[in-house]
Amino acid sequence: MKILSKLVFTLALMSLCGHTIYAGCGISSGSIHILANDFPALRTYTDTAKACAGVSADFKVNHTSEHNNLAMAALSANPAEYSVRIGANSSVVPLMNEGLIRPMDDLVAKYGQGLQKSQLITINGKVMAVAFMANTQHLYYRKDILNELGIEVPKTYEEVVSAAKKIRSSGKLLNPYAAAYKAGWNLAEEFVNMFLGYGGEFFKPGSAEPNINNEKGISTLKMLKTLAGLSNPDYLTHDSEAIKVEWEAGKVALMTLWASRSGTLLDDEGDPAITAATKLAAPATVGGGSIPAATLWWDGFTLATNRSDKDAEASFKALVHAATSKKMANEASDQAVWLVDGFKPGPKSVGVLAAAKMGAKPYPMLPYMSLMHGALGSEIVDFLKGKESAQQALADTEAAYRGKAKEKGFL
Repeated sequence: MKILSKLVFTLALMSLCGHTIYAGCGISSGSIHILANDFPALRTYTDTAKACAGVSADFKVNHTSEHNNLAMAALSANPAEYSVRIGANSSVVPLMNEGLIRPMDDLVAKYGQGLQKSQLITINGKVMAVAFMANTQHLYYRKDILNELGIEVPKTYEEVVSAAKKIRSSGKLLNPYAAAYKAGWNLAEEFVNMFLGYGGEFFKPGSAEPNINNEKGISTLKMLKTLAGLSNPDYLTHDSEAIKVEWEAGKVALMTLWASRSGTLLDDEGDPAITAATKLAAPATVGGGSIPAATLWWDGFTLATNRSDKDAEASFKALVHAATSKKMANEASDQAVWLVDGFKPGPKSVGVLAAAKMGAKPYPMLPYMSLMHGALGSEIVDFLKGKESAQQALADTEAAYRGKAKEKGFL
């Protein structure tokens, strides 16, 4: 079993020291090829890095919602298709276990004077990623609809269910709730959030043995199914972008969505009445728990092993410039909670700040968590479709996880 002997994960705002190089960033050679998710904050971040690299640089970026499916194969090639993988908590360890991302300690020492230690994601004593923003999922609500029906802003998922049922029975909306329940990664993330909200532990203490087939796991599945029953019948095909479209079309009044998506919901595009009525709230708790049924995330960049040292150096310089840009953070303060000194959180940051204040847990950064996440994304679908019991779905998940964990040597 590969053991994480040291993990640093701090969502503190960073102090920006000097030595940040601007125009050109001193990049004279090397290629900067980036794989990243696709939402406004990440586009702003890569645009800032591109400006630093300069117009003549070999700079390419692929923003795609399929980034998780592409990363392993793309970085396994030699040379790797990308020199940089921008990802989050769950992205680093699987790539590291396969030797596909390189430690950055030497580059941090040479070019990372503007970074704080708390910005460095350190595993087994080596810097494997540099974080630049924080994220979480939280509640969005339509203030006009809730006010009209005399509904208080929900603070628990039980209250979300009650509010959604009242909205449906009023005839206002047929499917008043939405969350990213697309089968696969998105659905598994919803289980992770809810399970932690119930106080669940994914693995037995001190081991990689699965620990989800229990009352907390059953309660999690039942709550997900209840919420799904208040959503669009095609919920198993809906990712974050799809439910955002549903919201902007006026079909949803309560939604669990990433904080990083708030910028596009509250911009000047779309129906101004819906935009004005769209409000953000803290993530909900569940089952009488006190911590949110949500996970805290960081987004950061990693460097591919199978690229040249010149590519790694050029990529690091450009991306560290963006990761320490006070100008970027202040001009795009509505897009993310940036981990940059001088960032002034606005109303669009309320979900992340509330989650942190409420004690939300970070996504489990364990070497075998990606295997559990993958098993959940496929094995709990039949329960939601009504084809098997919650106990059977959880048993199937544990069995699928065990098979993969044995292959990797964790069990």
